[in-house]
Amino acid sequence: MPFVNVKIAKGPVTAEQKQQVIAGMTEVLFRVLGKKPESTVVLIEEISSDNWGKGGESLTTLWTRQK
Repeated sequence: MPFVNVKIAKGPVTAEQKQQVIAGMTEVLFRVLGKKPESTVVLIEEISSDNWGKGGESLTTLWTRQK
Protein backbone atom coordinates (compact mmCIF):
# COMPACT_ATOMS: atom_id res chain seq x y z
CA MET A 1 0.00 0.00 0.00
CA PRO A 2 1.62 3.30 -1.07
CA PHE A 3 1.69 6.00 1.60
CA VAL A 4 2.39 9.64 0.72
CA ASN A 5 2.99 12.20 3.47
CA VAL A 6 2.68 15.81 2.27
CA LYS A 7 3.80 18.46 4.74
CA ILE A 8 2.81 22.07 4.16
CA ALA A 9 2.97 25.21 6.26
CA LYS A 10 -0.39 26.21 7.75
CA GLY A 11 -1.89 28.94 5.70
CA PRO A 12 -4.75 29.76 3.42
CA VAL A 13 -5.14 26.27 1.95
CA THR A 14 -8.69 25.29 1.09
CA ALA A 15 -10.34 21.88 1.31
CA GLU A 16 -10.63 21.97 -2.49
CA GLN A 17 -6.87 22.51 -2.87
CA LYS A 18 -6.17 19.64 -0.49
CA GLN A 19 -8.49 17.41 -2.49
CA GLN A 20 -6.57 18.32 -5.66
CA VAL A 21 -3.26 17.42 -3.98
CA ILE A 22 -4.67 14.06 -2.83
CA ALA A 23 -6.02 13.29 -6.30
CA GLY A 24 -2.78 14.40 -7.96
CA MET A 25 -0.51 12.31 -5.75
CA THR A 26 -2.75 9.31 -6.26
CA GLU A 27 -2.73 9.80 -10.04
CA VAL A 28 1.08 10.09 -10.19
CA LEU A 29 1.57 6.83 -8.28
CA PHE A 30 -0.87 5.10 -10.62
CA ARG A 31 0.62 6.56 -13.81
CA VAL A 32 4.30 6.16 -12.91
CA LEU A 33 4.33 3.07 -10.69
CA GLY A 34 1.07 1.34 -11.59
CA LYS A 35 -0.19 1.52 -8.00
CA LYS A 36 -3.93 1.02 -7.57
CA PRO A 37 -5.66 4.25 -6.52
CA GLU A 38 -7.88 2.40 -4.04
CA SER A 39 -4.80 1.24 -2.12
CA THR A 40 -3.01 4.61 -2.07
CA VAL A 41 -3.07 6.64 1.15
CA VAL A 42 -2.25 10.36 1.13
CA LEU A 43 -1.79 12.28 4.38
CA ILE A 44 -1.56 16.07 4.40
CA GLU A 45 0.02 17.56 7.52
CA GLU A 46 -0.22 21.28 8.15
CA ILE A 47 2.71 22.54 10.22
CA SER A 48 2.62 25.86 12.06
CA SER A 49 4.87 28.38 10.32
CA ASP A 50 6.46 29.00 13.76
CA ASN A 51 7.64 25.37 13.71
CA TRP A 52 9.11 25.44 10.19
CA GLY A 53 12.42 27.13 9.50
CA LYS A 54 14.44 28.04 6.45
CA GLY A 55 17.83 29.73 6.40
CA GLY A 56 17.91 30.03 10.17
CA GLU A 57 14.55 31.77 10.51
CA SER A 58 10.99 30.61 11.00
CA LEU A 59 8.60 30.87 8.07
CA THR A 60 6.52 33.26 10.18
CA THR A 61 9.46 35.66 10.35
CA LEU A 62 10.26 35.28 6.66
CA TRP A 63 6.65 35.78 5.59
CA THR A 64 6.26 38.84 7.83
CA ARG A 65 9.33 40.42 6.28
CA GLN A 66 8.04 39.78 2.73
CA LYS A 67 4.78 41.69 3.35
